[in-house]
Amino acid sequence: MAASEYRLWLSAVATILTSIAFVPYILSILRGRTRPHVFSWLIWGMNTGMAFLATLHEGGGAPGSAVILLSAAVTLCIALLAYVKYPDMSVTRTDRLFFTTALVAMPLWAVADDPLWAVWLITLIELLGFGPTLRKTWQQPFSESMTFLVLLAVRNVLVIAALERHTMTTVLFPAAMTMACLGLIAVMVWRRPQATPIVLDR
Repeated sequence: MAASEYRLWLSAVATILTSIAFVPYILSILRGRTRPHVFSWLIWGMNTGMAFLATLHEGGGAPGSAVILLSAAVTLCIALLAYVKYPDMSVTRTDRLFFTTALVAMPLWAVADDPLWAVWLITLIELLGFGPTLRKTWQQPFSESMTFLVLLAVRNVLVIAALERHTMTTVLFPAAMTMACLGLIAVMVWRRPQATPIVLDR
């Protein structure tokens, strides 16, 4: 199998894994088994939405841009579900700090001339989104889906493997997302034996 075909297959598997991860995750929210933090998903949704606009503006084409738009729409839908289903979720000063910092940083990467600088900013914003979820997961380790995070981590590893060129610019974002997912998984593994499962059904 040629290298290009191999990378194409890896990309396809990564896309399928994304779909496999998100559908059960949304169903888990609706059934009250998962309690996402609205700030995290709002940051991720807006960040992806800005990536869509930037891609469209730079001539990325409708097919590629549409995939990014779909990802942004699904992410914002999860934020809406989190807000509607769990309006009483506690929001701390730290959560607001992460959210505000992300909002301030968002316009910066869109005007960055250096691709590496833009990727650094995108990655920083995405990691800021993990802040509220990390704080929540430490306090409520059963409020997130470990399976979902494992699938996302594997997806990002496949994305890295499917890249044609491995540079800081191309690898930074998926590598950082992999580490963030593994970090949340580690928190769950550490905290769950010490915590009592919480029934989240409303």
